[in-house]
Amino acid sequence: MTLRIGIVGLGGIAQKVYLPLLCQGGDWAVAGAFSPNQAKARALCAGYRIESFASLDALAQRCDAVFVHTSTATHFDVVSHLLARGLHVYVDKPLAETLEQAERLVLLAARKQRVLMVGFNRRFAPLYLRLKQQMRQPVSIRMDKHRLDSVGPEATRFTLLDDYLHVVDTALWLADGAREQPANGATGPAADAPTLTGGILRENAAGQMLYAEHHFMHRGCAITTSMHRQAGSQAETVSAVTAGAVYRIEEMRVWRSESQGVISELPVPAWQTVLTQRGFTGAVAHFIAAVAHQTQPETSGEQALLAQAWIERLAGG
Repeated sequence: MTLRIGIVGLGGIAQKVYLPLLCQGGDWAVAGAFSPNQAKARALCAGYRIESFASLDALAQRCDAVFVHTSTATHFDVVSHLLARGLHVYVDKPLAETLEQAERLVLLAARKQRVLMVGFNRRFAPLYLRLKQQMRQPVSIRMDKHRLDSVGPEATRFTLLDDYLHVVDTALWLADGAREQPANGATGPAADAPTLTGGILRENAAGQMLYAEHHFMHRGCAITTSMHRQAGSQAETVSAVTAGAVYRIEEMRVWRSESQGVISELPVPAWQTVLTQRGFTGAVAHFIAAVAHQTQPETSGEQALLAQAWIERLAGG
């Protein structure tokens, strides 16, 4: 049976990423979309030749799985409503506005036996996957994700949860430390979890984030995450020092490595789209496969809880 897909929320991320990906066809059919802004919804849906629904319930009745791209503040209400109706859900990060809401969504998905996946697209970026598979005994991993001029208007906690979350999750995942609860003097299995060794969080007088940098340790690997909100650059880089090789990835598309004094660069495949390079194509395919086979996705609700727990700790919550 062909999987019937719905889309909720038609803002920037839906327009730039998910509408083009989902409407290009595959082992699924797009039933349609819903947005409270009905005029915009009708125009966008007409352009993709899909149905525009007048309500969330009307869309849900025609779907097996739904992609949710609404504001973070609405995630709990929208996702819980869809899960309660028995639908599988893919939702943009973060899973919910608070850790308590996120925990409730994870429990609801488990009770309903439905797939709940959070859109940490960087875990599906081909070069990040290659680095994770190729590294041997990493001693240092650093990820920087800076912004041209994006201070505010929201408070620091919002920026940490909305954007810095990507950096923390990706860096810990690369170091294989994203599957454990934040360590806090625990013994037993949790003692193998990453530990926070230091960091700084700078704000302006309005309580808006200017710069964040944090340092973690996991199994002998030093992990650094960094984000400047007014760096004059949109640069994203990952560098790793390992036993026998040094790696650097820029913008998820440029690969450089050095081993035994030999520097190597990988050409960007001419056929590879930006959405594939940035992991969105892989994330969508992974969710579809998880629903089809009823398997736990790589970026499940449980994984989102771990990432959000780190952000709460870094924010001082």
